[in-house]
Amino acid sequence: MTTRFTRIAGAALALGLTATGLAACGSDDSGGGASGSASGDSGSGSGGKKIALLLPENKTARYEAFDKPLFEAAVKAACSDCEVVYSNAEQDAAKQQQQAEAAVTQGVDVLVLDAVDGKSAATIVNSAKSQGVPVVAYDRFVTGSDYYVSFDNQKVGELQGQGLVDAMKAEGNDSGDIVMINGSPTDANAADFKKGAHSVLDSSGYTIKAEYDTPDWSPDKAQAWMEGQVGSLKGNLVGVYAANDGTAGGAIAALKGGGVKPLPPVTGQDAELAAIQRIIAGDQALTIYKAIKPEAEDAAKAAIALADGGKPEASADKEGVPATLLDPVVVTKDNIKDTIIADGFYKAADVCTGQYKDACAKLGIE
Repeated sequence: MTTRFTRIAGAALALGLTATGLAACGSDDSGGGASGSASGDSGSGSGGKKIALLLPENKTARYEAFDKPLFEAAVKAACSDCEVVYSNAEQDAAKQQQQAEAAVTQGVDVLVLDAVDGKSAATIVNSAKSQGVPVVAYDRFVTGSDYYVSFDNQKVGELQGQGLVDAMKAEGNDSGDIVMINGSPTDANAADFKKGAHSVLDSSGYTIKAEYDTPDWSPDKAQAWMEGQVGSLKGNLVGVYAANDGTAGGAIAALKGGGVKPLPPVTGQDAELAAIQRIIAGDQALTIYKAIKPEAEDAAKAAIALADGGKPEASADKEGVPATLLDPVVVTKDNIKDTIIADGFYKAADVCTGQYKDACAKLGIE
């Protein structure tokens, strides 16, 4: 595993620097706006093409911090005079519909869509394709799209579930109560995470005492729900399945606020900086690292191919849609150095600040 991550570390750093420069030239308005790349000779036959990037929300740190700049950098590297038209729907499906319609009106050649609501987003796909604009479903699947790039999301849930079981057993708990804080009910990926987690936890010997589907992936709503569970579960709770790092943070805040000591193992996903620091501190057991750089690069490559009237290369199939499904990785305190740090996702200096320096040093992260 170390080898796979290490061999892209240099490229990740270089692209990250390019992404930073490009993002600085783009729009700072998370609600939408265009961020075009500079003109010049294209490295492909895609000169002058417009590519719309539609992201779903900004509560999850990854979209503005990683997906957007990495996608823009990948497009720029392959087609220096292509233009990326960027919008963020801020978790509003109707707003995303309007942003897609506006992008098509502006004459974009392809949509790269990370849907707020996978079901209603089929309308976006059908409308765009009826006007000759192909659609890349990015990260979240949408029926009828021309291409899909994401991770094996059921496997994500399986890894989370098994990671939670392993962490509970490591603490000497072979049975007991767990709760599940799932993702947004409008996110098709959340259903896959949930399905994968249940495939492990249902037969694990632990008792799922309560379960919650978190509207809009809101950490505040996850925290409020967990606060309502603490009283009835205190003393018997041995683990918390949280579908991503935001909901994990909410759950951990609720547990601490309710006086739960020691904290039970809590899962997560997305490898957010705060989550990595919680793992180092011992407050969170694990996260799932989904390397955004290759995902963004693959989406950019596919978008350019479709803008040129071609077909993207695919290695998988999702409900009849050509797809690339990348591999997720479990990150615990034992492999942060060999994954997150080695891959250039974060620098040790970003992670090992203030109160985390001593714990980082013990883990060899310096």
